[in-house]
Amino acid sequence: MQFHHHGYVSGDPRVQNAAGTGRDRPERLPDEVDVLIVGSGPAGMLLAAQLSQFPQLTTRLVEKRDGRLALGQADGIQPRSVETFQAFGFADRITAEAYNIGWMNFWAPDPENPDRIVRTSRTEDYGYKISEFPHLIVNQARVLDYFAEAALHGPARIAPDYGVEFLDLDVRDDHVDVRVRTGEGERTVRARYVAGCDGARSGVRRAIGRTHVGAAARHAWGVMDVLVETDFPDWRIKCAINAAAGNILHIPREGGYLSRMYIDLGEVAADDDHRVRQTPIDEVIRRANEILHPYSIDVKQVAWHSVYEVGHRVTDRFVDDLDSPRVFLTGDACHTHSAKAGQGMNVSMQDGFNLGWKLGHVLTGLAPAALLRTYDEERRPVAQQLIDFDREWSSLMARKPGEITDPAELATYYLATAEFPSGFGTHYAPSRIVAADAAQQLASGFPVGKRFHSVEVVRVCDGNAVHLGHHARADGRWRVYAFADADGSALASWAAEARGVVERFTPEGADLDAVFDVKAIFPGRWEDVVDVPALFRPRSGPLGLTDLEKVFAAAPSAWTSSDIFVERGIGDSGAVVVVRPDQYVATVLPLTDPAALERFLAGVVREPAALAEPAALAAR
Repeated sequence: MQFHHHGYVSGDPRVQNAAGTGRDRPERLPDEVDVLIVGSGPAGMLLAAQLSQFPQLTTRLVEKRDGRLALGQADGIQPRSVETFQAFGFADRITAEAYNIGWMNFWAPDPENPDRIVRTSRTEDYGYKISEFPHLIVNQARVLDYFAEAALHGPARIAPDYGVEFLDLDVRDDHVDVRVRTGEGERTVRARYVAGCDGARSGVRRAIGRTHVGAAARHAWGVMDVLVETDFPDWRIKCAINAAAGNILHIPREGGYLSRMYIDLGEVAADDDHRVRQTPIDEVIRRANEILHPYSIDVKQVAWHSVYEVGHRVTDRFVDDLDSPRVFLTGDACHTHSAKAGQGMNVSMQDGFNLGWKLGHVLTGLAPAALLRTYDEERRPVAQQLIDFDREWSSLMARKPGEITDPAELATYYLATAEFPSGFGTHYAPSRIVAADAAQQLASGFPVGKRFHSVEVVRVCDGNAVHLGHHARADGRWRVYAFADADGSALASWAAEARGVVERFTPEGADLDAVFDVKAIFPGRWEDVVDVPALFRPRSGPLGLTDLEKVFAAAPSAWTSSDIFVERGIGDSGAVVVVRPDQYVATVLPLTDPAALERFLAGVVREPAALAEPAALAAR
């Protein structure tokens, strides 16, 4: 990571200097805010961490609980989420404490004795097969802790306002009146925008008249986090277990001893009226032992347990108004499903990541308000894809042995569909921030509308191997990756023209890379890169220090074996890859048409003349 560009830093470099509304931040919830986040779940906490990078704004997060979540229900962390953690600066730390899913084993009835189960197959997990990031298991509470730290250490110094209950809201022409209850009683907060991150029983969703669309699958599962003694040989490996007595999805948890078990409780009668949810834990454990025969578990402690009925629902809209949205729904407030595919927390966080930078750009004047229309346009289709995937996965998991014709079908499906559950299947449709006319053929390995897939390169200033995408922090900036042509002449011409474009969209007095972080990648060896255009060596901070870490080389070195030009289909003519602040590729442009960058940005960002508003916001 880079620091010292604003002067020598002797403390923790992850703690950014307070700025704007982060200075002397009042403890009491203000009467007026720019963004009010309701709920401190994964989407809400990520949203707070993102908006902490916009200290011009007043952002507050209200939570009915009196303090941090002690034990979360979600635990599956997909590779795309770990990639997102990298952008927020804590991927390494959370990976160190998490359980890494390296394998998945499949068990089924013994053909010679169907009352017993036997291991039928073992497959490598998909995590490292499609990404440099792993597939992890860690408690949701720890995820929230890390995002809380990122929010508190950001310039805006955002911390949750605990003990504040959302009651209702009223959308006005240019703001939202939000009624809440605090320890002082009921009061109204005026917010320019509201994010409903308050779960499946969302009060915000109810207040804007949105409804869940879908139905329950009439199938119940018991779930428990347990510490046990057992003779089951695969206790520390993720397993899908199919038996005559039912099904289990077994997932080892972090810490080396804890495991989560999803136990099949069978079909739910039409007149059950949710009585199945009262199934006692002793009965859930009995069912687990029946399914595991000839193995057994002796449960020493139950850390948490619940019973749920599978349901698949998507809210009809994720906003209050499609044309001029003021209220946004995220996470379980707008999509609910089973827990067994490990998607809920992961998709919720991407809701927050998608929304956060858009609110920041609109409220600081960097983008027109029309940008906010893209939230519903982009995230609602993803939620529907999630429901469709989860419905099929849940159905496969709940089958009885007699319904299975191919014993390898579940394992095959698990790997064949890996791109979607890993979080890398999201593909945004063309819009003002996803170009329909991109020169995709110039960089076929960076599909427009999909997330930027990093590859190792060599940093020219010091010869170190780094992942190109890992430089991209969740700081609200766009990334522009300029891949040089064979002799560098087209890159030089492009950089000379592009510098003027970048300067035109950069606020007066700000660093050249304040809005667009522009990097160059040369096709040859790092030792041979000498002539670098000034655009890629900008001066940074009040001391005017040259940033040397924006230039990279692709050729394999002593520490790398890959070539990003080969890996991502970039030819001798080079290419320009423009990436959104949430890491999704917005467009691919030719080096030979420098004006193409300006044409694309014209519908995306505003020139600094439109940036008078943030000063008023910061002073408010």
